[in-house]
Amino acid sequence: MHCARFRPAVLPLALLAAAPMLAAASPSAPGDAAVLAPVQAFFAAMSRYDQAGMRAQVLPAGMATLMRHGKPEQIALGDFVDHVKPGKASIEERIRDPQVRVDDNIAVVWAPYVFLLDGKPHHCGTDVFNLAQVDGRWLITGIADNSRDCPAR
Repeated sequence: MHCARFRPAVLPLALLAAAPMLAAASPSAPGDAAVLAPVQAFFAAMSRYDQAGMRAQVLPAGMATLMRHGKPEQIALGDFVDHVKPGKASIEERIRDPQVRVDDNIAVVWAPYVFLLDGKPHHCGTDVFNLAQVDGRWLITGIADNSRDCPAR
């Protein structure tokens, strides 16, 4: 077993959409960029309401666990993707300071996020992505997030 490494490095069900960019999410160690790539691609596809693009980044049987008001809402990743439908609002989810941990063929990305609706903060929280390397490619196997009002700036 390889030693895991720790490097500073979502998803709201209520709006079923997210962002194209990982704000301040530059990889810190070799391999971090490869782990972050499917997360970036997933957010980019969500911001365009691109189901095929989202589906390409996940294992459809994986789960999303979304903590809302202290209670978990769970949905299979494939079903989550199916619920993403084009909307009128501009949406974007930005993560910052992602922490990436990798051990051989599994990885975790943990990062605070802000969800923007029409360019304005709607809610904030933490995203956690579980990933597995399948046929040499990182895929998202699970997502968890929480949600709260953003602090006033």
